[in-house]
Amino acid sequence: MKATEVLADGFGRIREVVHEVLDGLSEPELNARPDPAANSVAWLVWHLTRVQDDHVADAAALPQLWQDQGWDERFALPLPAGSTGYGHTARQAGSVRVDGPDLLVGYFDAVHARTVDFVRGLTATDLERVVDDRWDPPVTLGVRLVSVLADDLQHAGQAAYAKGLLRRG
Repeated sequence: MKATEVLADGFGRIREVVHEVLDGLSEPELNARPDPAANSVAWLVWHLTRVQDDHVADAAALPQLWQDQGWDERFALPLPAGSTGYGHTARQAGSVRVDGPDLLVGYFDAVHARTVDFVRGLTATDLERVVDDRWDPPVTLGVRLVSVLADDLQHAGQAAYAKGLLRRG
């Protein structure tokens, strides 16, 4: 099995969790926060999708789908245009609200499709390309993709946990 197939499988697992989490959630459930400083399911899924969009677009030298396909306008969030959620205060995280799961699913699926397309077209040499030399050692494309995958799986798991809390409470 090639490394790119493993990466594509990993990103597919994120998709499975995201779809399972969003399935059947109401607007109040999506936007509920376990406490005032906690993240909602909506914020967690939006954030993991924004990070994937940002990082993969950068690696592929493509525009982010967030702006390029007008997702920023559809979400109409009171945040800076390029915001991904990184470093958000509790107040900023609380401003990420959606009317239902369809908007999140649509944006996530668009980003997921681009990611898997990009990953499947890579070679082993591509994965060794340095994409960020601000670190020691410099970050390769392969390491960056694993980082996005790990971060997204953590947030998807957090969203699943939050959904479980909401459904029990």
